[in-house]
Amino acid sequence: MTDCTGKSSWPELVGINGQVAAHIIAKENPKVSVQIVKEGMMVTMDFRCDRVRVWVDKYGIVKMMPQIG
Repeated sequence: MTDCTGKSSWPELVGINGQVAAHIIAKENPKVSVQIVKEGMMVTMDFRCDRVRVWVDKYGIVKMMPQIG
């Protein structure tokens, strides 16, 4: 986990459009890959410093705080 650098969480993005959130995250921490994930989808549970998942509802709105992992 010591390899995680840059901004690591974005609580201010909850409630906004997921595509917009992904763009903001990529701009604020270019070292991460941003993935938009719909609520209920299956994902791996491994921790990665180079990944941020943006969880969105069926309307594309961010439902959980995006964070590195």
